[in-house]
Amino acid sequence: MADTIAETVDLLYTIDQDHLTLDQQIALGSAMAALAQAERLELINERLRVIHQVLNTWAVRAATTPDGR
Repeated sequence: MADTIAETVDLLYTIDQDHLTLDQQIALGSAMAALAQAERLELINERLRVIHQVLNTWAVRAATTPDGR
């Protein structure tokens, strides 16, 4: 997904905004807002993966050590 976001960012920033109609400017603004939301969701997803890995490691350790630590 990161490659897709990066490619989309590159594409959006190559658009010559000076020659857009008002409707096109609104659409571009909406696209940029959607892109920002996708970037935040990807960041949240990455952080959740890290948390999952930590919790999974703890669970495995608790299951394999006698004192549960």
